[in-house]
Amino acid sequence: MTKRNSHRHTATGLLTSLLLPAAVAAEAGAKSVPVLIGTYTGGASQGIYACEFDATTGQLSAPKLAAEAKNPAFLAVHPQGRFVYAVSEMSDASGKKGGAVVAWAHDAATGLLTPLNQQASGGAGPCHVSVDQTGQCALVANYGSGSIAALPIRADGRLGEAASVIQHRGSSVNASRQTGPHAHQIVTDSANRFALVCDLGLDQILVYRFDPARATLTPNDPPFASVAPGSGPRHLVFHPNEKFVFVLNEMAATVTVFQWDSALGKLSEVETVATLPEGFSGTRSAAEVAMHPSGRFLFASNRGHDSVAVLAVDASSGRLKLLQHQPTQGKEPRFIGLDPSGRWLFAANQTSGNIVVFPFDPAAGKLGAAAENLPAPVPVCLFFLPASPASPSR
Repeated sequence: MTKRNSHRHTATGLLTSLLLPAAVAAEAGAKSVPVLIGTYTGGASQGIYACEFDATTGQLSAPKLAAEAKNPAFLAVHPQGRFVYAVSEMSDASGKKGGAVVAWAHDAATGLLTPLNQQASGGAGPCHVSVDQTGQCALVANYGSGSIAALPIRADGRLGEAASVIQHRGSSVNASRQTGPHAHQIVTDSANRFALVCDLGLDQILVYRFDPARATLTPNDPPFASVAPGSGPRHLVFHPNEKFVFVLNEMAATVTVFQWDSALGKLSEVETVATLPEGFSGTRSAAEVAMHPSGRFLFASNRGHDSVAVLAVDASSGRLKLLQHQPTQGKEPRFIGLDPSGRWLFAANQTSGNIVVFPFDPAAGKLGAAAENLPAPVPVCLFFLPASPASPSR
């Protein structure tokens, strides 16, 4: 198993930077918020870890093992909060690389995960999984093979076999990293009509029409939008007003702003801005992008520079203005995300093995001094769970 980080760039080894934008909303005002941590396994890590976040103080409890798993480097939670899904890169007995999506049931009382089942991811090197808005379908991006897949979710949380598998084709200008497709993220819009895919190898954001009931993906017309050659689109996030999409480009360390036509599924470029300070000459490897719940601020992490860039968002034009670079107090911030309130930003530093929590002041548009610096085994993804997950008996 080969892992990809800022100094190990292999085609099949990439499993992405989280979070996701921070994802399932917890109850407003809840003091204690359950958090799951996705990791690379081997060494200190054994799988998925769980802890509790105190939204008053910004403190995290010590991580405890929630489930043993192989390289659960990206997580997704069902809208009900009762089921958790993770990508897993693996090899068969002959050493042939493949991938899977694994499903668990989440016990809100203990924080532990009970395995349900797993299904093939439809390609090699799966790096991202998401669940659609209705909870009917899991969507996975396979970095190694450059393919995507849609898997139906059954009523009991188990995964069915992939109903759609689409293999991307093509290349771009970087001879070491873009000789073929590398699907890096797949997410749906809030209307659940379209699925957008960042493909680092193609320098494209592909758009698919999405049918959650049948777990099918169909190329849209137009089928994609492009970023500058050699940019390497990695992750994207929608503005809350659904008028704009912000694409983080890993290799160029930039954010490309697109206007989003939600009726046609069309992306139109607005501008591209840097996530690094002017004149920076070190490693360029942007990792994650996150949107503040207010829609007024965008955050991007920079590996190499080991910082979070804070940018102001113009809600009418989508244009960005750099406000701050905050050091992450660790090496290789693979994930950043906000707690459900938007008051705290988390930075998961993969190489140094720590999670740092910063308060965010929306009036100043700045991150403050760290409230927490917690050791954690190879953290690469964080996901917030609902404080009181829904269940049929409630």
